[in-house]
Amino acid sequence: MASRLDPVLVRDPDLAAGLEGERLRRAQRDLIAATVVAFEGPWDAQETAEAARGGIGLLVLEGLIVRRVGRTGRHGAELLGPGDVMRPWQHDGEDVSVRFQTEFRVIDEAELAVLDARFAARAAAYPELSSALVGRALQRSRTLSVNMAIAHYPRVDLRLLMLMWHLADRWGRVTPAGIRIPLRLTHELLADLVASRRPSVTSALQELSRTGLVSRVGDAWILHGEPPDEVEDLPRTTLAG
Repeated sequence: MASRLDPVLVRDPDLAAGLEGERLRRAQRDLIAATVVAFEGPWDAQETAEAARGGIGLLVLEGLIVRRVGRTGRHGAELLGPGDVMRPWQHDGEDVSVRFQTEFRVIDEAELAVLDARFAARAAAYPELSSALVGRALQRSRTLSVNMAIAHYPRVDLRLLMLMWHLADRWGRVTPAGIRIPLRLTHELLADLVASRRPSVTSALQELSRTGLVSRVGDAWILHGEPPDEVEDLPRTTLAG
């Protein structure tokens, strides 16, 4: 895992949206952090995060990471990408009644800024940055709430279609063929995201493809048409659950 020093506000300019002029330039110079690369595959987030303990956490600059939580074959998953802040040391702990295991996997090689205690001390001079980071955390919470709401629909095909459009809001790109989602989402990962089983997800994706709502090109997914305003508008030939 390689590391180097990078200007955080240059790498993630949206964090500096509340700054301008000389203050912005000074913040870009002051707010430097070590960045680390996490390669594809299982990732020991705790080990990486130790350097940030006591500070803000790890800021994802590039790549895609899956956070998977569960036990005894039942798991939920969360996708983390550029702009997300993680604190892997802040987990369920040992003082909870029901314990779950948490694991991380890097889907696309990721780069993360280590926002440690020294960075937090320098950032204190720029409250606009704190506001932006709190906003990121709340947005992540809202995203998880939407994921939970999607998982409550009885039809697996509908869950998948709604999830795809939900992901498209963040990662989608408009193309002549449709909305392209350039994420390597395996059937197993999709099953975790929509609270289903992999065989059911495979069957549902086949039906969505057959009805022309979703297709796959290489590692990317393509959404066709418009997002469903009403669930009743979906073809009733797709799977019931």
